[in-house]
Amino acid sequence: MAEESLRIRRFEEIPYAEEFSSHIEPKNVPAVFTGCIKTWKAFSSWNPSNGGLDYLQERVGSSIVEAMRSRSAPVFYGDIRSHERVPLLFSMFISYCKEHVQNLGKDGSVTSKPERHELAGSATTEVCALFGDGPQQMYLAQVPIMNTEKEERVQLEILREDIQMPAFLARKELASINLWMNSAQSRSSTHYDPHHNLLCVVAGCKQVVLWPPSASSSLYPMPLYGEASNHSAVALENPDLSVHPRAKQSMQYSQRVVLHAGDALFIPEGWFHQVDSDDLTIAVNFWWRSNVISGMLEHMDAYYLRIILRRLIDKHMNELLHKDLAAPAPLSNTIERLNDGQPDASYSNCDQNCGGKDSKGKRPKEKLMLHELKPLTLKALHELVSIVHDRINTADLSEPVDSTSSGGSNREKDEHMTSVKVNFLRLEDDPVASIIWTLHPLALQNVFLAMAQKFPRTLEALILHLLSPVGAEVLTGKFDQMDQLTAEEDRNKFYQVFYGAFDDQFAAMDAILRGKESFACQAFKNVLHQYLGIRFDGPKPSV
Repeated sequence: MAEESLRIRRFEEIPYAEEFSSHIEPKNVPAVFTGCIKTWKAFSSWNPSNGGLDYLQERVGSSIVEAMRSRSAPVFYGDIRSHERVPLLFSMFISYCKEHVQNLGKDGSVTSKPERHELAGSATTEVCALFGDGPQQMYLAQVPIMNTEKEERVQLEILREDIQMPAFLARKELASINLWMNSAQSRSSTHYDPHHNLLCVVAGCKQVVLWPPSASSSLYPMPLYGEASNHSAVALENPDLSVHPRAKQSMQYSQRVVLHAGDALFIPEGWFHQVDSDDLTIAVNFWWRSNVISGMLEHMDAYYLRIILRRLIDKHMNELLHKDLAAPAPLSNTIERLNDGQPDASYSNCDQNCGGKDSKGKRPKEKLMLHELKPLTLKALHELVSIVHDRINTADLSEPVDSTSSGGSNREKDEHMTSVKVNFLRLEDDPVASIIWTLHPLALQNVFLAMAQKFPRTLEALILHLLSPVGAEVLTGKFDQMDQLTAEEDRNKFYQVFYGAFDDQFAAMDAILRGKESFACQAFKNVLHQYLGIRFDGPKPSV
């Protein structure tokens, strides 16, 4: 289901230029304008049912156009490896369209090959020599009627006389106007355009499936450096989920519209779309640059790139944390409650609304006794200590209950601890991160205070050697939540006790920050792959 804000709207009345520019275009959401071009001369003159093919043949039959020949017909892929463009007299294409219409059975299906060759004349023979057998292989795609961006000959410029600029585009600086025409049923591969697009159906019918840019990760865009970087790598009619597993979710973001002759569809830049065309469909499209792209200053490109990548990374990191897990409840509802309905003693005065000056809980105790902890907090402490002792040589970590931080560990011990360093990136794979995730931030604060006071070497091993990238991300998030719930003086006291348990406080801070950066680095690689189609298997990126 598409988000309500991304729902495609249908307008029965053509909007004014001001309405389109102020209320439709800025939303970057597709819109259908019913009957928008029925007043065009082309709407009546090009209609194949009213002699439109003869009209076009007479007007531009001598023009040489580029016809797309597809090796994967009736699907036309944007990658030049799957098609080629062949120069062809427009009159020859028109003749072939006429013969295809003659070959259509009463039910709309194409007659058998022998029947077709009996009906076929010299046009079929000549075209088949160029394109192979089958009219479905031919498609006139993006044949220019007007073009301001490329210095090339505009083959069909005379047809502009038959087209009226929609009134709501009057203030736009058009990049191009193009003709699209197919003799048989065809489908364009899923892709997006770098311009705003108004697709106008002059004759026939088109069915368009659209996806917002935010759904691009499920469509697997081709590599950014490739020839067809604006196309999806997924064959959506039969996706291989073993290669493209995220494609399974693609249809939940899609919307489908049907355009009949006279209708127009506004397709904003960046929206992926797949277009199915009926037999003998003729369309014209208008492309123009959006205000967003036009307003981007070239000397700011590097900054824009970093800002956008940072937003995508933050979004993906959040998705990684919440994947397959329930989102945490609001702070006001997550205070750990036990069977007796009472929160932990050490933060029992925390205001349940967690707001205002009185929402700051009691300050951390100078000496926290284990028997003061509630059962679930004590259980979390026990599990964390057990995990550390299970992962690291228990002989190296044996310590009395009242031990305090002593001298630095020897070199052999450091090397041994380094050998068990974990590198989990998924929350469900990491027991330490999972425990931290489930604890209320003030309950976690008590766990760390108890470890700092009673098991400093275990806390040191936990942070320096067992804190994974996802664990570091979860931990820093809990620290942020703690800061919201405590006064500045109490925050400073907690961090003094916490970091005071380490022989090298900077090493602890560095371990947490390195883990957090490692998690962000993986999210960055995923963003490059999912949104830009780039696989990154080398050393840590420096963006």
